Amino acid sequence: MSWSESTSWTTSLLAPTPLAIAVTLIIAVVTPVVLHFIVHRSPSTTSLPSFLLLGPSNAGKTSLLTLFERHIPATTHTSQYPLVVEVSLPVKIGAASSKYRSSNDPTSQVHKRFLLIDTPGHGKLRHYALDNLIKPQYLKGIVFVVDAANVTPGSSGLKEAAEFLYDVLLTLQKRSTALKTSGTLSEIPVLIAANKLDLFTALPAALVKNVLEKEITNVRLSRSKGLLDSGIAIHDGDSVDDKGWLGDGGEGSFEFSQLEEANIIVTVGGGNVVGDGVNIKMWWDWIGSIL
Repeated sequence: MSWSESTSWTTSLLAPTPLAIAVTLIIAVVTPVVLHFIVHRSPSTTSLPSFLLLGPSNAGKTSLLTLFERHIPATTHTSQYPLVVEVSLPVKIGAASSKYRSSNDPTSQVHKRFLLIDTPGHGKLRHYALDNLIKPQYLKGIVFVVDAANVTPGSSGLKEAAEFLYDVLLTLQKRSTALKTSGTLSEIPVLIAANKLDLFTALPAALVKNVLEKEITNVRLSRSKGLLDSGIAIHDGDSVDDKGWLGDGGEGSFEFSQLEEANIIVTVGGGNVVGDGVNIKMWWDWIGSIL
């Protein structure tokens, strides 16, 4: 039996028979549904964008993570190991990637999900944080939490926060230089979250920025002097960050704006995770502007 005979199966499908009409309708209905599922399916947990929580011990990182996850304050303990949770932006906070999406688009909520990675702040456990910086997985930004009531000029808290932040920014700068060489440079936003602004002794966010820049200047000067004393010097054609110096070099005042050349954009914003009148809206807005 050839395909052209009236009894062949191809002729039956192509002919205006009830069978042919039924098959055509099934294909017409099922194909768009399958394509929509493939294109708009939710990404797996491992492919969600991530934000890294860094900062000294007792700055409020784990409390912030818990508040982001549950949307209510909770009692926490000092972290000794990294902790990863999946978080969604609040209803009233929009994601930048959903700016032109309809509020009725079912995929808009997917773009409001992200992973938040909490890392220990103790000096002996900070390798967890630096490992995440060196080999980030879908890293969208960094939230560096400081206790705004513990960074007064001349305090040990300010020195600890500045030294940790210096190491973080220097690692990002070196990573940026390596990516620039390979032509894959991307912006790395950093939020310095000045926490505990509800306390009477807390410095306002603008002053936290100022004291951190001044203390990082001291850290940079001290470490630059150590490099020079060890016999390491910058020669013509050498990159500053190749020698381990943050920003413009080892001399002069440090400012966060010096890192913009390396696509490291630093923002300082205040808030409080616990206490009277929890306020973290600025931090939510910052995350939403990046997602």
